[in-house]
Amino acid sequence: MPLTRKDALNFAGVLSEALPYIQKFAGKVLVVKYGGNAMVDENLQASFARDMVLLKTVGIHPVVVHGGGPQIGDLLKRLNIESEFVDGMRVTTGETMDVVEMVLGGLVNKQIVNLINQNGGRAVGVTGKDGQTIRATRLKVRKMSPDLETSEIIDIGHVGEVAHIDPSLINLMLNSDMIPVVAPIGVGADGTSYNINADLVAGKLAETMGAEKLILLTNISGVQDKEGNVLTGLSTEAVNALIADGTIYGGMLPKIRCALEAVNGGVHSAHIIDGRVAHATLLEVFSNEGVGTLITNDESTLD
Repeated sequence: MPLTRKDALNFAGVLSEALPYIQKFAGKVLVVKYGGNAMVDENLQASFARDMVLLKTVGIHPVVVHGGGPQIGDLLKRLNIESEFVDGMRVTTGETMDVVEMVLGGLVNKQIVNLINQNGGRAVGVTGKDGQTIRATRLKVRKMSPDLETSEIIDIGHVGEVAHIDPSLINLMLNSDMIPVVAPIGVGADGTSYNINADLVAGKLAETMGAEKLILLTNISGVQDKEGNVLTGLSTEAVNALIADGTIYGGMLPKIRCALEAVNGGVHSAHIIDGRVAHATLLEVFSNEGVGTLITNDESTLD
């Protein structure tokens, strides 16, 4: 169907508004954590893939890091393997880790790669084990023991934290005009595989690569004040104040801390955006309004 004159003018206006951002971010790295509704809704999957292809086409370098918790849970259930959680983290036995690697490194990773490729991109999937990109150590959780009235350290198995990231393989792909799609599986010094939180991997990867932006797709509209209004243009100092007064709490805290660490580690800005909105990444990167919360210490950006 041909565009009306009004539609054509609106379209030209959108392109014109995007131009300064395209020029500003050309050649820069954007690390995007992909998950939530954007990962399971077919229309949102397509818009995400097209966003990544468009970014690459205009000279920006997206790096995708993905989760897959629901998909892991589904397969474990089908295999009659019971899931246990400690402080929201899945206890990962050797048997469960086999499933995690199958789902994250195989099924989910290749689905995302195929999705981007079908939309005109050149995506390549890797896990953190490839090229020893993500070196990991075992994560142990400290939890209060009611009986001992003190804290105890709980080993939750093959759950890890990032010890070191070697970006050389990712950079090789970026320099070959490809879009890396990274599954958050790390490897220990002894070759043990570890399941790592995808937000944490995305944040550490953004720091290591000196990324312009860290973008975390979520199932909420962004960081909200106590009245439910979305906050944006926040400095790290302002975010810490919101944590201190209880405005930011609960499940939002891990994402916020990931964003804070990235910005304090040299990433220009971190964005917690609403992945339920079609083309959320483009709206956040290429428009004045955005669709979430921006965190930065750059005063010119905050203004």
